[in-house]
Amino acid sequence: MNSSLNRLLLFCRPGFEAEAGRELTDAAAALGAWGYFEPAEGTGWLPFTLAGGMDAPTLLGELPLDSMVFVRDWLIVVAEVTLPASDRVGAVIDALRDGSSGALSGCDRVEVRVPENNSDADLSRFARKWVAPLSRALRGAGLIGDGNRGNNADRLELLLVDFARVVAGVSPVSNRARWAMGIPRLRLPASAPSRSALKLEEAWRVLLPEGRALDYLGGGKTAVDLGAAPGGWTSQLVHQGMTVTAVDNGPMDEQLMASGMVTHVQADGYQWRPRRAVDWMVCDIVDKPRRTAAMVADWFNAQLCRYSVFNLKLPMKQRYEEWQICRELLADRLADAPFAVELRARQLYHDREEITCFLERTD
Repeated sequence: MNSSLNRLLLFCRPGFEAEAGRELTDAAAALGAWGYFEPAEGTGWLPFTLAGGMDAPTLLGELPLDSMVFVRDWLIVVAEVTLPASDRVGAVIDALRDGSSGALSGCDRVEVRVPENNSDADLSRFARKWVAPLSRALRGAGLIGDGNRGNNADRLELLLVDFARVVAGVSPVSNRARWAMGIPRLRLPASAPSRSALKLEEAWRVLLPEGRALDYLGGGKTAVDLGAAPGGWTSQLVHQGMTVTAVDNGPMDEQLMASGMVTHVQADGYQWRPRRAVDWMVCDIVDKPRRTAAMVADWFNAQLCRYSVFNLKLPMKQRYEEWQICRELLADRLADAPFAVELRARQLYHDREEITCFLERTD
């Protein structure tokens, strides 16, 4: 165990630092490692220290990021630097020379990040401008490679907390988020009836197997959107060429209905069932998460859909515990199904107090 590489920096939704820390504590313990976290509420990031069992690189070699729900991304911490008023680049170089323990040998590039909820425009501008001089100095010092491998190499990332503090870490190419800090930058389609459309697009990008979106979304599939009004998620299904049954007592967007791809059924989304099975069922109804989980299990047991994306609205307290209960509820109710299922979940950037789940039949 390399005791000098025993720290991780975790990224999560601001306000969910404790949930991210508890999740990694449990996941590490299941692999024979133990550690502790120090959340600063509302920051969107937190340090995690491994106290025994394995070091940070070993843990990330065994624990895939895709298995995490509240942890969006992570870094292996190599240095924490107090920045002087001048020669900030020199301070970083000195700290990395002294404390990186060879961890930078696989890095080919550097990126500078600011906290997700940063409101200081000057700090954001400085972070962008700082990358070029840092890169030159790091390469000149022999601390990172020449950049020829690009995204096929580890990456040195610096979290610029403020003008006086930076946390430097390695983002391993084999086990990191597809987007820095786990945040895909998406643009809302001009025709989307609501911003909730971005949730479903992000869910597909994050939760579907990379490079296989067409297998899941293409081919003129059929879909049901429960709690559809005014049609944010329905619009995303239509844009994939699906014919959609939109179930909601509320009104649907007129332009969306004019597409001819949508049938509006005024009914309770929890009670309604299709006469024939569909490819996709999606649900963004705000209700008790266990009720939603039970309803999804009923759909799969009745073989009414093959794929589902659904949101679980978490309570104000015991949020991590509620997710565990819902996960076990789904597993218990589908245990005797005549097919296999796979569940993936993540608290997405466009989520608020919920997590988004993707469930599929794998038979």
